[in-house]
Amino acid sequence: MKNFLLCGIVISLFSACGSNELSDIPRPKGYYRIAFPEHAYVSYNDSCPFSFEHPVYSQIMYRNDYRSKCWPDIYFPHFKASVHLSYSAINNNLEQILEDSRTLTYKHTVKANDIAEQFVQFPDKRVFGTMYSVSGNAASAIQFHLTDSSRHFIRGSLYFNASPNADSLAPVISFLSKDVEHLIQTLNWK
Repeated sequence: MKNFLLCGIVISLFSACGSNELSDIPRPKGYYRIAFPEHAYVSYNDSCPFSFEHPVYSQIMYRNDYRSKCWPDIYFPHFKASVHLSYSAINNNLEQILEDSRTLTYKHTVKANDIAEQFVQFPDKRVFGTMYSVSGNAASAIQFHLTDSSRHFIRGSLYFNASPNADSLAPVISFLSKDVEHLIQTLNWK
């Protein structure tokens, strides 16, 4: 009887050691490591009434027939992101255009945790505007508008071709915000 009991205990111990209890513990989601290229820029100088520098790892694309409206997209294929640009000529309607731009930005308050405004002023180039940093799970993390206050107005928004997850997109947003800032700093009116 002792041998039978001892044999049962040994078998129980070995079978207990063979189970993998760690596989039953839920694991947090992980995110892929993203390799960022070096920041380098080339000029965009099309038939539009503005020019700027965009990253070499981006492409200028046009949706549908928006080339005639000067609405280029700066597409980042590696990050599946785009900065959508739209140009408007000012015809004594600057206040309305500014209010429309601000309204479009603040429509993201439903999902945003915060919207921080940073004013842009380059008086020597007559470039003035606002850059908005939208934190949280909003669809667009960076938006901006620029104007010369008399003839030209341009608006930009950064969008990803992915579900807005602020935690996973944070490194890419931080990286691309430097490119957006460079675009703003190098914008010139024609």
